[in-house]
Amino acid sequence: MKRLILASSSPRRKELLEMANLPFEILASHIEEEVPENSTPEEVVQSLAYQKAKAVAELEKDAYVLGADTVVVYNGTILGKPKTEQEAFQTLKLLSGKTHEVLTGVAILSRAEETVFYERTKVTFWDLTDEEIFDYIASGEPMDKAGSYGIQQRGSLFVKRIDGDYFSVVGLPIARTVRELKKLGF
Repeated sequence: MKRLILASSSPRRKELLEMANLPFEILASHIEEEVPENSTPEEVVQSLAYQKAKAVAELEKDAYVLGADTVVVYNGTILGKPKTEQEAFQTLKLLSGKTHEVLTGVAILSRAEETVFYERTKVTFWDLTDEEIFDYIASGEPMDKAGSYGIQQRGSLFVKRIDGDYFSVVGLPIARTVRELKKLGF
């Protein structure tokens, strides 16, 4: 039986693979993320997804290993996870009333083959009041999220429009991932 290993402890990625009814195991990679200077956001997400999958694939040679990474990009700059509530506020204020991009890179490695790709989704926020932002920050939700929000939770209340794959914004473009797994023989 072919094995699929998710190289991530993300509960959202786990839920998406379960939704697709794929049998899988979880073996999170705990890599020191390294990205070459002057990398584009597209190169960053693909590189990090590959690094995560490769770390696990080296331990599990007879499996398909799936790694993923998601970033929020505004005006060409990657907006990471906030370190403080003030940083979360600044990020959400920056995104208020504007369109940003969410990129999710995916790497699938097997003994015989590998594929690396990314999906780009454009997300437009409503104009946000300071009160809305402060209430959201008080929930604690933005503190572990790229771009300081989660589209699958209360952060969805900020979204005016989305152009692209919703599930990529959640953390894994599941439809394309399943198709790529099939191409690789899973």
